[in-house]
Amino acid sequence: MSLVHWTENEPLSARWHSESGFPPPRRVIVADDRISAATAYRLACEGTALLWRGDYHGARRLLAALSRRTDRKAPGPAPTMAETFHAQRRFRAHRSRVLSRLLVLLEPDHTLALRRAPHVRQACTEAYGPPTGPTLIPLRDLLGALGAQQWRSKGVTVPALGAARIHPHYGVFAPVRGEYVDLVAQAPLPTASATLAPTAFDLGTGTGVLAAVLARRGVRRVIATDLSPRARACARDNVSRLGLADRVTVTGPELYPPGRAALIVCNPPWLPGRPASTLDQAVYDPGGAMLHAFLAGLPAHLEPGGEGWLILSDLAEHLGLRTRTELLGTIEQAGLKILSRTDTRPRHPRATDPSDPLHTARAAEVTSLWRLAPR
Repeated sequence: MSLVHWTENEPLSARWHSESGFPPPRRVIVADDRISAATAYRLACEGTALLWRGDYHGARRLLAALSRRTDRKAPGPAPTMAETFHAQRRFRAHRSRVLSRLLVLLEPDHTLALRRAPHVRQACTEAYGPPTGPTLIPLRDLLGALGAQQWRSKGVTVPALGAARIHPHYGVFAPVRGEYVDLVAQAPLPTASATLAPTAFDLGTGTGVLAAVLARRGVRRVIATDLSPRARACARDNVSRLGLADRVTVTGPELYPPGRAALIVCNPPWLPGRPASTLDQAVYDPGGAMLHAFLAGLPAHLEPGGEGWLILSDLAEHLGLRTRTELLGTIEQAGLKILSRTDTRPRHPRATDPSDPLHTARAAEVTSLWRLAPR
């Protein structure tokens, strides 16, 4: 456990928590509504953390002002799409560091002792677990926890589940991109599932949405895995809400469970790269490790006549991070053949936003379901 020390009439300390994995700040000063945005921005850029003791809504206004000042230095398009992508990643990392230097103190019971502060205890307990003492966190992390509580409470409507809702937990990627869910809902089940007691694996299940879709399609037994304890808890919650706990088992942290299955589904992170937060792990996969592990393990875990379904966006190809030749080569090296591929276009707003420096790549993106089998 890392502690942060500061002076506020007397020496104080608190446990440090950062969802982005930032180290505890070396210097902390107390700030309130009297500080100007210019001064706060200069201090944050120099590495000084600001512990907010003023009005809660004043803290939110200051965070917005810091965001506007940081965004003025956002890079534009580079000569290549790959260079543009890496420049954007570096800028977002810098932006996150600067904005994460505006801090708030959670009291030992996860309350927030600021004027006009909302009730945050439940949101913080859901996000961080039971309180263990005073904790310093970036304000933007707290806002993320409050937003996640709303997502978890209201849920996300999934048409492929008959308009049922999936309730994402804090730090678990919400199934807001319905096109990949629709691919799994519509693909023909392998013939092996008709001749065997059908079992499916859902690797990297996240919220459990694909496991639930498979169970609703008639697969009698689904084993869903995930590396993240948060994701496993989230998936168990969702399959229980949907009345599918007797058909879906959630386990981990290994990618593959023991045994074989007639169908193995995997929707790995789409971009090779280092995640900057726990939520980023659903998008960024260092070196494509999960993609390679899924493909390499398929032949040993499929029943005869079974299929592996790889759900993958080609955005990495349009960004110059991976080539189609490399993907096909990895499939071949794993001893697999391609039975078919079904494509769909993204429906999310960023695909049609011309102000996005990566718009050209996003507009060309295709998400595919690759049906694979051992050669």
